[in-house]
Amino acid sequence: MRIEEHPILTFERGKEINFTFNGEPMKGYEGETIAAALHAAGVKVLAKSPEKHRPRGFYCAIGNCASCQMTVDGEPNVRTCITLLKEGMRVETQEGKGRIE
Repeated sequence: MRIEEHPILTFERGKEINFTFNGEPMKGYEGETIAAALHAAGVKVLAKSPEKHRPRGFYCAIGNCASCQMTVDGEPNVRTCITLLKEGMRVETQEGKGRIE
């Protein structure tokens, strides 16, 4: 869900871009973070805790916690709340501490 109208703020979105999340095609906007694009698409669980596998979602949004770490284009432990979305990115839910391809 995205805020489309606001009485005070204006939203200037970049061009629409395509990426994949767990193999499924998704759309986002240039200039937004991976986590924001996923949240807007209805994805609320971004990771699971390494030991107890509890769901983690969008939490700090400034890169301080590990709640949004995912594998992006084969690189594990990417903090998606501060990583800008790019055309053609492959974003995947990370299992545990992540594995390098």
